[in-house]
Amino acid sequence: MSRMIGTVSRGVRAPIIRNGDNIVDIVTASVLEASREEGIEFHDRDIVAMTEAIVARAQGNYASVDDIATDVKNKFGGETVGVIFPILSRNRFAICLRGIAKGVKKVVLMLSYPSDEVGNHLVSLDVLDEKGVNPYCDVLTLQQYRDLFGYEKHTFTGVDYVEYYEQLIRDCGAEAEIIFANNAKAILNYTKNVLCCDIHTRARTKRILTAAGAEIVLGLDEILNAPVNGSGFNADYGLLGSNKATEDQVKLFPRDCQPVVDAIQKNLFEATGKHVEVMVYGDGAFKDPVGKIWELADPVVSPAYTKGLEGTPNELKLKYLADNEFSALSGDELKNAIKAKIHEKDGDLVGQMASEGTTPRRLTDLIGSLCDLTSGSGDKGTPIVLIQGYFDNYTN
Repeated sequence: MSRMIGTVSRGVRAPIIRNGDNIVDIVTASVLEASREEGIEFHDRDIVAMTEAIVARAQGNYASVDDIATDVKNKFGGETVGVIFPILSRNRFAICLRGIAKGVKKVVLMLSYPSDEVGNHLVSLDVLDEKGVNPYCDVLTLQQYRDLFGYEKHTFTGVDYVEYYEQLIRDCGAEAEIIFANNAKAILNYTKNVLCCDIHTRARTKRILTAAGAEIVLGLDEILNAPVNGSGFNADYGLLGSNKATEDQVKLFPRDCQPVVDAIQKNLFEATGKHVEVMVYGDGAFKDPVGKIWELADPVVSPAYTKGLEGTPNELKLKYLADNEFSALSGDELKNAIKAKIHEKDGDLVGQMASEGTTPRRLTDLIGSLCDLTSGSGDKGTPIVLIQGYFDNYTN
């Protein structure tokens, strides 16, 4: 008899993780306890994933606003700094901006418009069309922005981020000037020292500014990329992927995660005899069609994963086979023909029509998105996710 259930994703509860906790032991024990309670049988190629947050918490990877200020002042000299292309987020960027503002005399804040990099909108494209504004070439001052668009508030949070960021900078003792532009070079009319706060386009932004004559060009990935006064840090991503922990402290993206996933895989094999894949995940990589927000505010979906999660899916499109190659078949004859086709499929289906419409994305991005949706970001209390059947197909 065929198995009727395919992929199953379960959130697993765990203790509240504190600085210094053994994350490897906690994740292993939590998954094993859940399997005993629910009668879950492990299989090879099951997946255990944990949020980046609990790994960073266990590592104690935190830094203060003053640590950020010290690093910014040391690297930029403490005068005027252009802060360009930040995302609009109280959780992700506002506390970083506090540290930046405390480390300089003046912040020239350049916001992209109509939205930030991850899709948080200041104004709509329809309003830009109505006002005759071209976001590709028009540079707006704060007064021009207000005259055109007034005091727009974010769809979900109800916050006017322009006003919020301006006041935050001033409250930290720095002078604030705000402009709106999408061409990185526009900031050079105000200062030659620039902190690039974009996430996924940061390399291009730095390259453009350096070629245009900027003097100091750094990204958020280069702030707190080493300890400051004993603080946490991330050598690869700096402040990218950080979250607000308290009013004066950020939790940084976890570092050195590969030994963590490898050790959990080893523990689970010893306990179950099954080869389970393990990964750390942050934000998923998907877009909200209503709010237009692209979820991925972390620098990567997964900072570490075991080797079996390398690559992209290699799948056939069943409806394509049913509608084309096997259109004359039905019932068991159709089912058996499709199963045979799956057994015979090439190791690499890229470019073949029979795979058209399957998802050509990295496995870690797909699985991380599934994990992020399963665990949520609120009070579910399931920072660990157990996925089974992900690598199954119609023949299993």
